[in-house]
Amino acid sequence: MRTFRHTLKEQTVLYIFVAVLFLVGVIFGALMVNALSLEQQQDLGRYLQNFFITVDQSEPGTGAAESFWNIAGLHLKWVGLIWFLGLSVIGLPGILILDFLKGVLIGFSVGYLVGQFSWKGLLFALVSVAPPNLLIIPVLIVTSVSAIAFSLHVIKNRVMMHNRVNVIRPFAAYVGLTVFMCLIMLGISSFEAWVTPAMMKWVTPTLLETAVVPGM
Repeated sequence: MRTFRHTLKEQTVLYIFVAVLFLVGVIFGALMVNALSLEQQQDLGRYLQNFFITVDQSEPGTGAAESFWNIAGLHLKWVGLIWFLGLSVIGLPGILILDFLKGVLIGFSVGYLVGQFSWKGLLFALVSVAPPNLLIIPVLIVTSVSAIAFSLHVIKNRVMMHNRVNVIRPFAAYVGLTVFMCLIMLGISSFEAWVTPAMMKWVTPTLLETAVVPGM
């Protein structure tokens, strides 16, 4: 317990930095909505119309198993890429870029829905985007901090100090934490595959009433 507290205290700055980076990405993504051209808005509007129709007409549980593996594959690839980048010194910027991009994607999705559909778009975001990401973001933050900390450990002991410190124990802890985060991602994927579609189906009828392609 003491070791865990000591590690958490040492990594507090990293947690704050990564969390702020996510937040900046979310803000940047929301602002990107205003930079869309009319043609881009029309393309997105058509895509959302088709998506809402598909969700509204789908039967509960249809294709949930296939969706689970698709969603799980995407999440596990994201975590796996962060883990891989943490193994090398040159991977540090890549971890930060991935965290920023994740924030941008979330901010853009919510920003466009709210900007296009007002409170109905916010409601859809609350049932589709918010629930899984309330867990996904902390998982990615923990994974990223772990990857950054391991990479910094290697830099400090192997590169800068030229010290042949045994990295087997830190590496085992790094792998163990990443595996645990992957298991959490599988649980989140289950929620997205079976629960989220039902929640979206409840909201989509109200959106179809006001889903108008911009400029049309």
